[in-house]
Amino acid sequence: MPAQRFAIINGDDFGFSEGVNQAIIKAHKEGVLTSTSLMVSADAAKEAINLAKSNPNLAVGLHLVLICGRSVLPPEQIPHLVDKQGNFSNSPFFAGLRYQFVKEARQELRQEIRAQLQKYRSTGLPLSHVDGHLHLHVHPVVLRILVDLAPEFDIKVIRLPSEELGMTLRVNRSHLLTKLVWSGVFGRLRRYGEKLLESQGISFTQRVYGLLQTGGITEEYLLGLIPQIQANLVEIYSHPAMPTASNSWRGNANAINGDSLNEELGTGEAELAALLSSKVREALLNNGFEITNHHFLSERTI
Repeated sequence: MPAQRFAIINGDDFGFSEGVNQAIIKAHKEGVLTSTSLMVSADAAKEAINLAKSNPNLAVGLHLVLICGRSVLPPEQIPHLVDKQGNFSNSPFFAGLRYQFVKEARQELRQEIRAQLQKYRSTGLPLSHVDGHLHLHVHPVVLRILVDLAPEFDIKVIRLPSEELGMTLRVNRSHLLTKLVWSGVFGRLRRYGEKLLESQGISFTQRVYGLLQTGGITEEYLLGLIPQIQANLVEIYSHPAMPTASNSWRGNANAINGDSLNEELGTGEAELAALLSSKVREALLNNGFEITNHHFLSERTI
């Protein structure tokens, strides 16, 4: 008998803006999206929470924000993490160094991570999983804090990015240098994370697809990727978006204007189209995948 195969299809950045929220709900109702990750401090978080409560089959996790976004705590409580407006750094490199080597920043990180988990818990939504904006949650300091807080907040699943470089390059070779670097960096972080999570009984999927093709999870890409997948428990994540009345799907957070806005909006719409594609659904089913989420998986034995 062939092994059971499961695919979790996640939309990141829930709550970022009205356009992102609408796209995620549309992809859930009409497409293959089964799961999403909520940014509790984002502009449209309140709307996202209400939408999630109206769509109980949509699994929701915490999209931990420690970069390119706003804190939950006031800036005077965490001055080594944010500026006077409560904004985190926009540089993952410098933020990562600060979190690793500045004692005060590490202490404040624990406070802010706890505050985001508490704010999520206050929504009343079951916590499906935890992941992070720009994957900063797999930074060793951050991941250890999440593991420490897991019993208190009932964290059962944490995303550990993991995908095969060769598989991605067979489908799309664009941004080759970036893919090579990210594959190396996140491969090391994955190996560290696996040992840590396994030692604490926290789950993670065998593969997570989306990092090496970020902004380009199109129908064409997925149709090339899915038949190659060998793992039996995978997550595919993307960043669907759609225009709103104000023609701004990212709100003011990224201050995107003109051609840049059109480019970013185009990638979000293309990723939404992929999630709505009947061909993508057929590819998943034809390759033996049951489309599910972490809540449903926890109710059955794999």
